[in-house]
Amino acid sequence: MPRDFLDEIVAERTAKNREFPRLVGEAEARRKTARFLTAIRERLGVSQTLVAAKMGTSASVVSKLEAGGDVRVSTLMRYCSAIGEAEVPSMPLAAVPHKKSVARAAHR
Repeated sequence: MPRDFLDEIVAERTAKNREFPRLVGEAEARRKTARFLTAIRERLGVSQTLVAAKMGTSASVVSKLEAGGDVRVSTLMRYCSAIGEAEVPSMPLAAVPHKKSVARAAHR
């Protein structure tokens, strides 16, 4: 199968940082969760501004979360509560950092 430009970028970045594929997986999981939560908010007919007010934060934080940005778990939990979701949707286990990765990052 011929490689496309994206494959080349991933290969190049992986050569520089072997954790790159895992980081991409984490980002994909965040985006999937964000799209799911955004769909719930939109189905309810609630604006980002109203959700932000319920959370006690700014609409830009809600926008970042809905774009799949890397936000704190506490922010994600407040968002879920603001849209009436009792739980944070689960992410695939592959998106959860491994203990070794976390320990290495702490020593840098």
